[in-house]
Amino acid sequence: MWARSARGARSLELALRGSLQRPARREASSAAEVAPKKTPLFEFHRASGGKMVEFAGWSMPVQYTDSHISSHMHTRTHCSLFDVSHMLQTKVHGKDRVKFMESLVVADIAELKDNQGTLSLFTNDEGGIMDDLIVTKTDQCYLYVVSNAGCADKDSAHMKAKLSEFKAAGFDVDLEFLDDALIAVQGPSMSRVLQEGVKDDLKKLPFMFSTLTSAFGVPCRITRCGYTGEDGVEISVPSSRVVELTEKLLSNPEVKLAGLGARDSLRLEAGLCLYGNDIDETTTPVEATLVWTIGKRRRQTKDFPGADVIVPQIKNKTPRKRVGLVSTGPPVRQHTPILSTDGKVIGEVTSGCPSPCLKKNVAMGYVDSAFAKNGTQIQVEVRKKAVPATVSKMPFVPTNYYTG
Repeated sequence: MWARSARGARSLELALRGSLQRPARREASSAAEVAPKKTPLFEFHRASGGKMVEFAGWSMPVQYTDSHISSHMHTRTHCSLFDVSHMLQTKVHGKDRVKFMESLVVADIAELKDNQGTLSLFTNDEGGIMDDLIVTKTDQCYLYVVSNAGCADKDSAHMKAKLSEFKAAGFDVDLEFLDDALIAVQGPSMSRVLQEGVKDDLKKLPFMFSTLTSAFGVPCRITRCGYTGEDGVEISVPSSRVVELTEKLLSNPEVKLAGLGARDSLRLEAGLCLYGNDIDETTTPVEATLVWTIGKRRRQTKDFPGADVIVPQIKNKTPRKRVGLVSTGPPVRQHTPILSTDGKVIGEVTSGCPSPCLKKNVAMGYVDSAFAKNGTQIQVEVRKKAVPATVSKMPFVPTNYYTG
């Protein structure tokens, strides 16, 4: 199979390298002046053979001694541990915390159950996506928010500006930016591995729910979510104890370390967006096929940023739409032109790589809406040659989220 060949591995490495370079978004003139930040696991990564690269302003492992493909497949069949401490973690306190958060995002936070979370979007007044994030309505009198590392400065400034408005208007709300570490444990054997060190019954913790507990004696918050399409958790843990918890998890032979390379191909197979590639401030939730993130009540009240642009698009549709693509032959990468069968440019690829599971190329991108129907035959321009491709539903690989 090509996925085990040197050529297949090299194709995947090149595709991943391209997709992992954009989110850092650093001005060229300042790149040499600002050293990348380090997570609390930085030295552990290096001691474990991690190949470090700069990503979103952080020094992160792209892979370890195993290849991208091996790490990818181990996650699909067993369990992998990812360092995601570069993500921004925030607590929103105060009796007006829900009102505050709903002034920034499209989700219906008020309708969430205790300790339930949801994927949502920061939007601007033009309807563009400023970032994607997960908001959890805890039973501890605060909202727990996790957003992207590449948008951390923008997100924190955005929330602080809104906080000033709310406080000036007399509302009770405060922000707490956390310095805790965050690790993700992903794969079909995650629950069995983690249950050995957790007293709580993980069968009672379904997808997108969160709990305060301890794991192998380390206090933490466990949220059942992830970025791979597999059953998994993200564990927020004091930075001073993250190495301890990581070592205890890795003592189980089911668990291996995995880096950004596997994380990127896994999320693409799962049809999940990477901010800065597949969604950004020029993209609306409707164009990005993320309408499901907009709460029904919020569509009616139209009280979120950009609602006057976004809500009419839900009914009237948009000129372009994010779609999945599959092809064979040379790998499809970001910025690859998408063509109609008669050679007309109808869009552009935003993410793409060879799929280790499907043994074919998978990609996502934006096309003219007339070509967005699943099964539509189109072409992609690779190395100045038109290669046949097909518009495909996403996820490309079935997800295995645990819903109880």
